[in-house]
This record gives sequence, C-alpha cells and structure tokens, in this order.
Amino acid sequence: MEDVIIRLKKVGGQVEGLIRMIEKGDECSQIITQFQAAKAALDNTFSLVLDRNLKECMRKNDSKSIEKIIKLIARQ
Repeated sequence: MEDVIIRLKKVGGQVEGLIRMIEKGDECSQIITQFQAAKAALDNTFSLVLDRNLKECMRKNDSKSIEKIIKLIARQ
C-alpha cells in the first residue's frame, strides 16, 4: 500500500496547490484544470484500492466483504 500512500500525498499536494491558486485569485480555467487533475488522481487511486481489495476478497472467497464493497460502490 506504499504506492497508494504516495499517490494520496500527491493528491494532497494538488489540493494545497488549489487552495493557493484560489487565494491568489488565479484564472478560473487554470483552477478548473487543477481540480480535474486532482479528481482524476483521486479516482485512479480509488480504482487501484478497490481492485486490490476485491481481488484479495475473491482470493480468500470472502463473499461477505465482496457484498459489502459492492453496496458501498452502489451508493455512489
């Protein structure tokens, strides 16, 4: 999970950058571009974690955990 932590720290840096951009009054299009980049990075990290967890549950034949994960995803 070290790679996930690194990815999340990068997203955190992007969010901090967004705050600075907004505080400085940077151009709206630049801010939106940064928002999209941060969102994409977070979505990709989410997909990675989801994939790993589902594979682990399937390997263990843990149907309860798989069902719980599916319910969480369905709420989105």
